[in-house]
Amino acid sequence: MQLGNEHLEVHNKGPILSCVLNRPDSLNAFSDEMLLGLKEALREAALNDEVRVVVISGAGRAFSAGGDVKAMEDYSSDDIYNHLGELNQLILTIKELDKPVLAAVHGYAAGAGFNLALACDQILAAEGTQFALSFAQVGLVADAGGHYFLSRLLGPYRAKELLFRAEPLPVETAIEWGLVNRIYPIEKLEEEVSNYAVELAKGPGRAMGMMKKLVDQAQHADLAAILTQERITQTMMSTTSDHQEGVQAFKEKRKPAFSGNLRG
Repeated sequence: MQLGNEHLEVHNKGPILSCVLNRPDSLNAFSDEMLLGLKEALREAALNDEVRVVVISGAGRAFSAGGDVKAMEDYSSDDIYNHLGELNQLILTIKELDKPVLAAVHGYAAGAGFNLALACDQILAAEGTQFALSFAQVGLVADAGGHYFLSRLLGPYRAKELLFRAEPLPVETAIEWGLVNRIYPIEKLEEEVSNYAVELAKGPGRAMGMMKKLVDQAQHADLAAILTQERITQTMMSTTSDHQEGVQAFKEKRKPAFSGNLRG
């Protein structure tokens, strides 16, 4: 299957699938072509056992400005409804993928571009990056799961402040608030993200996929439900080759060499 299109570059780098938003002239504002291409790439990653980690980044000066406000002037209500349907499917595809998805963010991540990054499992950002939820400036509400992610990550009061005031959030504040995992110098971002992704790719793939699901479920499940899921999942994990390798490596006082096999 040919992955990628004019608005999305897709590259396989060993166990890493790199997806680069590629509309630099519009700060990688979303297009239907971009969203469909990214969704297809993620679905292919789900089926490809060689892919262990997905990295989403942006070409040019920014990660993404989110929705294409200029193009939306010509959209009908049906167009907007359908476009957001595709965006919603993309967000759900990221969350449902049983592999880590990293957002490598630089320059500017605004609106739905910010929310796309929040949908990923971790955000690795360059120094000087600015985040913004600018929906209020154009008389809109957030989309792409913004209300969901922010209320859970920051609580309702801080989330509402960001949404109401629509002021840029410096990366230093974003990491202080727990929205960003790591900050790197801009000239080292690509290298550091690659190194980070490679390290994750060496991990126990099936266990990490289940960790992702359990953490996400814990956002809306009660303790008893998560305890039950942990009990069932741990029983499954105890039969995997990665668990056996981990135990053997522990006995031999060496670093484990996990297969990353998602099927067993």
